[in-house]
Order: sequence, then C-alpha cells, then structure tokens
Amino acid sequence: MKLVTFELATLVGPIQRIGAMIDDTVVDLNFACRAHLAAGGQTGRAAEIADALVPPDMIAFLAGGHMSRKAADDALNFLAETGQEQTTDGAALIHQTDKLTLLAPIPRPNSIRDTLSFEGHMINFERRTGKPTPPRWYETPIYYKGNTRSVIGTGAPVIWPDYTEKLDYELEFGVFIGKQGTNISVENAREHIAGYTIFNDISARDVIPGEVSMFLGPAKGKDMDTGNVLGPCLVTPDALDVSSLDMKACVNGEVWSHSNTDDMYWSFEQIIAFISRFETLYPGDFIGSGTVANGCGDELERWIKPGDVVELEVEGIGILRNTIVRA
Repeated sequence: MKLVTFELATLVGPIQRIGAMIDDTVVDLNFACRAHLAAGGQTGRAAEIADALVPPDMIAFLAGGHMSRKAADDALNFLAETGQEQTTDGAALIHQTDKLTLLAPIPRPNSIRDTLSFEGHMINFERRTGKPTPPRWYETPIYYKGNTRSVIGTGAPVIWPDYTEKLDYELEFGVFIGKQGTNISVENAREHIAGYTIFNDISARDVIPGEVSMFLGPAKGKDMDTGNVLGPCLVTPDALDVSSLDMKACVNGEVWSHSNTDDMYWSFEQIIAFISRFETLYPGDFIGSGTVANGCGDELERWIKPGDVVELEVEGIGILRNTIVRA
C-alpha cells in the first residue's frame, strides 16, 4: 500500500487527511472506513468508530498497528467491490491526485535520524578528500539528528538560505517506524518498519566543513527551513522489496545521479537494532539511509542553482519533486 498525507481546501481552511494512493487517485482512508462500517449496518456510530480504527493522522494510524491496517484494507476492498464514491453524508471518498496537495507522509515526524549507510558514498569521500574512511564506520552505523519542524513534501519549494553559495541535494531513502520498541533485535526489526519513502537531505556544502571541524555534527549546514524533504508517499513493507531498487536524481530533466539500494553496507534492520539499544523508537520516527554513491552534487562537482527543479526517484516509491528558490 502507498500511504500519503494530503491537504484539501475547504470553506473553513485547509485540512489534513491520510489516504491510499492508487494510480492517479487518493482514497480517503478514514472516510472509506466510515462508509464500510455504515454499509454493514451493525453500528450507528460509524464515524466515531472509523476515527478510532483509521484516524486521519498518519502517526495515529501507524500506532493502531495490525488492527488499523486491517480496517484500511477492508475499506479499500469494500470500495473496489461497490464503486461507492461518497459517504452517506456526501463526503468524497476518492480524489484525483492533481486536485490536492501531497504533504510529507508524516508532516511532523517525532524524530529524524540520518545515517551514512552506503559504502560507495564513503569511497567517493576518500577519493575527494584523500582521507580514509574511519574504521568505526565499518563497526557501527552512525547518525545525526535533524530538525523535525523543517519537513516539507513533494511540490513544496526549497528555500535557498542566504548564508551558503553551495546548496546541495542528497539522494536518499528511509524508513518510518510503525511499532514502538526498545533493544530491538536485527531479526525482529522488520516488524517495526511502517514503510519506506524518499528523502532529500538538503545541505549547505560550504558551511558543513567548518562546523564538523569543531568536533560536533553539522548545524546550519543541515538545519534550515525546508531542509528535510520527504515523500511522495510511504510504501508499506509488504509492497516493496528494498534489496535492489534503482535510484536516480534529475535536475531540470537531466540525470545527474544514478545508483541502487544494493550498495547499502548497513541495512535498516541493523540500523534499527543499533539505534534502539536502550533507546525507545516510536511510531512516526524517521531514519534516513544516507546518500547513495554519486548521489549529491558535491560528489559530482556539479551544483544546483535557484530555479532548478530537482527530482529524486526511487523504484517502487515514486518521484520527489521540488523547485529551488531564493528566499
């Protein structure tokens, strides 16, 4: 299933809902569940029960676990069988994708952790800098934490900060956690993955070196409004095998980066096991893969500029498209 958070314009202002993306349409899962329960005739409280089973908020839906997923699946099957397009009180069940705004799958994640999991990216780092990859990289997956309030989705503009001359894209993908857990084993980690999405980790390349030389992680090199781009959807693990997915980045329609997920040295299962050691992971936490080999302008010595359209594509997930604009 491809899950999305979308925004609809209403007479009282925009509202956020969650849905299932099917071809060029989005099914409102909460309303679909309401329609299914109402048609069954076993309750006079279809709306209230639907809000509990399939809430219109992605984190709450993920926290519902198998019960919420089953209710969503049942609702989609009901619509497929009946062709119903509205609830009994006239609410639309199905929307054309081009008639709504897709937000990040989780517009406000609980946390953002980004790793360095692709060995090809590290090898390119050695080539560019002449510095060997620290042995520690091969011992444990490392990560830094990002700003959860700077998340945007596909179609939203990426604002170029005035303190950098070298803004860069990063071709990544990542996982959202769907089940709470601590000290999760590698063998059990997959059951904690809610799904996969594309991640564009916007970076101020000329700022980062000075910051990391002070023995801490990046600060303004990563933390900026619109700096964490996620989307266009969250693809559940039952619908996607991530062991070998084609990944590419296009700038103004030209392919700049092309790689594959099979270059991951650290799997998401290993990363989850490491992060969760004596630290609880919660539904709605996001973990990024880090940049794929040749997955950023810094590796290619090519630089985006204001006005460019950057498209990141991961096979089976879709395209994350954003325009770079000056503040």
